Amino acid sequence: MNRALIFVTVFLLSTCGLAYQLLAGAVASYVLGDSVTQFSLVVGAFLSAMGVGAYLSKSVEPPGRLFVEASLAAATVGGTSCELLLITFPRSGFFRPVLYGVVLATGALIGVALPLLLRVLRRQMVLKDLVARALAVDYVGAVIGSLALSMLALPKLGLARTALLFGVAQSLAALLATYALGPSVGPPRWLRVKCALCAALLFTLFLVSPRLAPIAEDAMFPDPVVYAKKSAYQRIVVTSGRGSMQLFLDGNLQFASVDEHRYHEALVHPALSSAPSRNRVLVLGGGDGLAVREILRYPDVRSVTLVDLDPAMTEMALGFDPVVRLNRNSLRDRRVTVVNDDAMVWLTRANDRFDAVIVDFPDPNHFSLGKLYTTRFYALLKTRLNTGAVVVVQSTSPLAARQSFWCVATTMEAAGFRTRPYHASVPSFGEWGYVLATLDAPRAFERLPTGLRYLSDEMLPTLFVFPPDMARVETAVNRLNNQVLVQYYDREWRRYY
Repeated sequence: MNRALIFVTVFLLSTCGLAYQLLAGAVASYVLGDSVTQFSLVVGAFLSAMGVGAYLSKSVEPPGRLFVEASLAAATVGGTSCELLLITFPRSGFFRPVLYGVVLATGALIGVALPLLLRVLRRQMVLKDLVARALAVDYVGAVIGSLALSMLALPKLGLARTALLFGVAQSLAALLATYALGPSVGPPRWLRVKCALCAALLFTLFLVSPRLAPIAEDAMFPDPVVYAKKSAYQRIVVTSGRGSMQLFLDGNLQFASVDEHRYHEALVHPALSSAPSRNRVLVLGGGDGLAVREILRYPDVRSVTLVDLDPAMTEMALGFDPVVRLNRNSLRDRRVTVVNDDAMVWLTRANDRFDAVIVDFPDPNHFSLGKLYTTRFYALLKTRLNTGAVVVVQSTSPLAARQSFWCVATTMEAAGFRTRPYHASVPSFGEWGYVLATLDAPRAFERLPTGLRYLSDEMLPTLFVFPPDMARVETAVNRLNNQVLVQYYDREWRRYY
């Protein structure tokens, strides 16, 4: 019996087990949103299943052979889990049962394995040394697994291929165990053949997964996928069909080309037409370049700084021809500077001041986005404003998510802004809301640029009139230490999914 090989097996078992639960949480967050809730539920279910598996292991014989069998089963279920979940997602009624079925099965199999191994080794080592070394290797494996997953595998391979790669690694660990455990696994030949076949099958799926991904993704969206990329931050998908092109980030619609002009004209022009100066404009978010396209309609704009977290997003807006045509190649204009950085971090380092700020972040459906709608964020933003500067923030739907919308206005007021909320009709989204804000008295609107397809000088004032079903409601202030906006958002939008 080779103890060194055995502890290598424990290390790989721990590494792969942690990877499976984190990957399942990532898929759940991608599909269902609210990453904190999804990770909490997935990790909790996985650990509970490990406990059940560990308890049931006392009744399993023979321990050596079944340790290998359990490891192989975990490799098969865990390795194929992400591919299965992404294929299942379009059939919404099945996704949660499949998700938790996979999580519970993988957790139970991982939970069974380690106690079985300890039972095999107890005759070879002093109990206190055995437990100490096995748990130390197990915990170190968890650390290495989390680092390898987040820093190496996931950014380069994506969800499905990463899971398959860890499945291959665990299959090979099971094969290694047939040599390390010696006679305790019984006749090893057929067991080794199964390990090799499992590793070969998972590796084959790893190789063909890029071809399977478009099939799974096509099933997730109503129109054919024409562009897809997994960045370190999000899944970017562009679909095309029925006379329109759509951009999705982590499965959430960001624009449809058939009516995005309504959204972006309403986002940009009330702010810029009321700004006393438009020399220097800042755009936070908006990496698709569509807001910048509208800003460049003003001849007195001298510079535009676009700050977007994800370089993959701005690369798509610069290099994917259908989007380039839609944004009129705005990001290559000599007046435009593109910065890829976290907007909140960038504001703490920036020295420039701006005459107008367009804030076009995705909706606050999890805490990493919710921080960009807090008093802390707006306080940082104030330090970057020239006298008389105008700010506008896209603020979700005042009809579908009324508390969420008014929470943005309340939070900006708590940070010292004077607000003028308004709304526009965007068929792809419904009624959509924005908050126009200044630090001093607001100015009247100037004439709008020519060539707009939605806004006109006559209709602009009507955007600021709210019917009773969208009228203001009292809300709490969204702060970093409460993130109440994310809670409002999740509760209100959950009714529509």
